[in-house]
Amino acid sequence: MKIAHEKVVSIHYTLTNREGSVLDSSSGNDPLAYLHGFGNIIPGLENALEGKEAGEKLSVTVEPEQGYGARDEQLVQAVPRSAFKGVEELAPGMQFQAQGPQGTRLVVVTQVAEDVVTVDANHPLAGQTLHFEVEVSEVRDATSVELEHGHVHGPGGHHHH
Repeated sequence: MKIAHEKVVSIHYTLTNREGSVLDSSSGNDPLAYLHGFGNIIPGLENALEGKEAGEKLSVTVEPEQGYGARDEQLVQAVPRSAFKGVEELAPGMQFQAQGPQGTRLVVVTQVAEDVVTVDANHPLAGQTLHFEVEVSEVRDATSVELEHGHVHGPGGHHHH
């Protein structure tokens, strides 16, 4: 069965950056399961998997435009220290959820000064060229519930709590 719209695809993958450092991997875990054609994974990887079958291995290079987008320096902002009420210790690398015009965004603290905290709302992988080593482990038809919800249920997929 070929990977196509409305198929549930399970993949094992290793993601590395341009320098070859491993950023993420399914190694040692269940494969990642996603519903093809629903934007559940980045476009560059989804497009490369189209038409592949279980057992196939591929190397995919995804430019930022087809990945997590270009870095937007306007998403780096200095906010008053008082915006972090109740947080005793602030340090670079800490992540917080912030409310913005597009809803909730994850921001990462990049700098802490006495009265001002610099946060970056870019995706941590924005602006990066990504390299995936992928092995397709399974391709199956999606269930009607998965299609209705727009994501996979069960192992490796989305879990409702």
